[in-house]
Amino acid sequence: MFGNYLIGLREGLEASLVVCILIAYLVKTGRRDALKPIWIGIGVAVGVALAFGAGLEFGSQELTFEAQEALGGSLSVLAVGLVTWMVFWMRRTARHLKTELHGKLDAALQMGTGALVATAFLAVGREGLETALFVWASVRASSDGSYAPLIGVVLGLLTAVLLGWLFYRGALKINLAKFFTWTGGMLVVVAAGVLAYGVHDLQEANFLGGLADKAFDISATIPPDSWYGTLLKGVFNFQPDPTVLQVTVWALYLIPTLALFLAPIGSGPSVRVKKQKATDEKAEAEASA
Repeated sequence: MFGNYLIGLREGLEASLVVCILIAYLVKTGRRDALKPIWIGIGVAVGVALAFGAGLEFGSQELTFEAQEALGGSLSVLAVGLVTWMVFWMRRTARHLKTELHGKLDAALQMGTGALVATAFLAVGREGLETALFVWASVRASSDGSYAPLIGVVLGLLTAVLLGWLFYRGALKINLAKFFTWTGGMLVVVAAGVLAYGVHDLQEANFLGGLADKAFDISATIPPDSWYGTLLKGVFNFQPDPTVLQVTVWALYLIPTLALFLAPIGSGPSVRVKKQKATDEKAEAEASA
């Protein structure tokens, strides 16, 4: 449940911050007349995301078992790819997000109502579709027949809305860079579990082999129906009897992705080369002078 709560909180807070930035900018610049198109765009984006999620849930129920597993596994892999791109994108652009949105909003104000609706729809819609896909994949991976995973997502989204409102009112101030770093790191761990579960789905659909090749089986030590087994599954999508391929894919994704995500920004080789080149050029200029 915690893993799904984290997804709802992280994804919902990004969308809430986008909404707050758009609304606050219009209010501060005296363009309250443009608020209605913005809210229309936001409403349409939320509706599209909900419809997309409902389509995934109810549409997959009409398929055969193999088709359900193939679809679920494929969308889980896609969801992990999208959420990985998202956490890295937010890590790079969080500091400039407000400036970027202000520029887009200024251009939309000059173009008219339709552009305002489209700007709000695109800004929130991308977050909404990513959230719907990853939530669906995560809930499917951690579901134990109860409503706990879905409740976790809803509670996370409600918390995100509350935090967004507090940010807008100026009643709450936190270091967003650190917040997104910590939650992004935890989200990478959750995504690794979703990816492993997606691989298992593809194995059950006979799209990938190795379903009978178990890496280990500790079901007797950590029963899936025990409270701690349920906790591990809910937080990390832990499986007590994974296949060799699941463990391999999990490790190959988690270790390098988490290392890259937690590495200081600007610590890459290309950055160091550029800094060294700039230093050398400055030294040559001083010497020639």
